[in-house]
Amino acid sequence: MPKTGVLITNTGTPDAPTPRAVRRYLREFLSDRRIVQLPRLIWLPILYGLVLTLRPRRSARLYQRIWQENGSPMRATMQYVASSLQTKLRSLPGEIEVEIGMNYGHPSIGQGLKKLRQKNVDKIIVLPLFPQYSNTTTASTFDRVIAGLKKWSALPDLQMIYHYADNHEYICALASSVQTAWKKQGRPQHLLISFHGIPERFVKAGDPYQRQCELTAHLLAEAVGLAKDEWTLCYQSQFGYDKWLKPSTQTLFGELPERGIKHVDVICPGFAIDCLETLEEIAIRGKETFFEAGGESLRYIPALNENQIDMLITLIFSRL
Repeated sequence: MPKTGVLITNTGTPDAPTPRAVRRYLREFLSDRRIVQLPRLIWLPILYGLVLTLRPRRSARLYQRIWQENGSPMRATMQYVASSLQTKLRSLPGEIEVEIGMNYGHPSIGQGLKKLRQKNVDKIIVLPLFPQYSNTTTASTFDRVIAGLKKWSALPDLQMIYHYADNHEYICALASSVQTAWKKQGRPQHLLISFHGIPERFVKAGDPYQRQCELTAHLLAEAVGLAKDEWTLCYQSQFGYDKWLKPSTQTLFGELPERGIKHVDVICPGFAIDCLETLEEIAIRGKETFFEAGGESLRYIPALNENQIDMLITLIFSRL
């Protein structure tokens, strides 16, 4: 068996919860042509003249609400997952090295690839922690992997995991998270299954993301025994002026209490690692919106985080 490197990737995070660090991160993130698909002559003046002037300070305040003593929650958890994965893989057949890389920020995908090259791997399995494929996330990872491999004299055998939206172990892990929460706290009136949104025009252009979100949501609802009126698929984190996928999670936080649904749980299956969009947007700001609308309890069910090691090993071994 060839010496194999596994590169686990995610979107990324600022280096610090400060306007300067957030501005640097947003500049890289929003300069990606897969994220903002507008002509550069239109978008760059908006980005530098408006967005990077106003947004970093506001976003830094949001990051400050979730920042930990050991830094970014996403980066810390990614590093823990990689370390746990490496430890478990060492007890299994084969020689496998694990590194992490972020689409934006540090450690970058290029830095992760450099470490794998220094370890003399013959094969690389790229595992983006995006269960549902999107041109805005998974494809962006692959762009950076291909760019990084241009520096290699001898190219490795390359395997890319495009999605695992309907993977059995993944659905079981999500269902276990829900069932564990319900055993401790009881069942809510309703479960919101919230995914990061994307503009509708991306889907119309062929992005399979919405279809895969729907697949994951239906499989999860079935796995935990929910009837059709006991759960809702929704989309969060809208940005800009495009028409985004609906229904909006934030809108539902304001509407559900008016329908008499005042006890809600939220799970975000598209986020493998907890981050700003889950810890702040849902667990803090979402709860505030829900309570202001008359809701009585909103509980966020955490991402899989460290509880996905066995599932990730299954995905890796499917490509060995």
